[in-house]
Amino acid sequence: MSSPRGQANHYLYLARVLMAAWRRDLAAEDIPASVLAQAFGPAVRSHLLDAYGWFLLDLQKPAQLPGAPPHTVASLPPVAPGKALPAEIAEFARLEREGWLAELVREPEAATARRNSTSLAAQAVAVPDPDSLEAQARQLDDAFARMGNFLDEC
Repeated sequence: MSSPRGQANHYLYLARVLMAAWRRDLAAEDIPASVLAQAFGPAVRSHLLDAYGWFLLDLQKPAQLPGAPPHTVASLPPVAPGKALPAEIAEFARLEREGWLAELVREPEAATARRNSTSLAAQAVAVPDPDSLEAQARQLDDAFARMGNFLDEC
């Protein structure tokens, strides 16, 4: 298995690949935007959450890596006795409560299933738009670079 930081970068890359495909399909106008949002939105969000979780694990450096990354600070493995929680993790916890990460980690709200006259697909879950997800990907990338550079210097 590669390092947690390598996994974080890999999942961020996968999210970007999906976002590019989403943009191409939107531009082609062959499929309604609402259907594309249902197809791509949850998958992109999942990759971003996995990237975030792997980066949290890289910051925490637990003795044993879990099989799947956590999606919130609260889901991290317990800190080893005598080991301090890194300040970067405390910063992410704050951002999950009141910053740009709050939207990403919040469970999507269920929406009433409905069909419209132009699509047979029923939308059952509210999904994020590509602009919002791209902004979150940029912010994750910036945070990974900033915090990663700091950790590399230590």
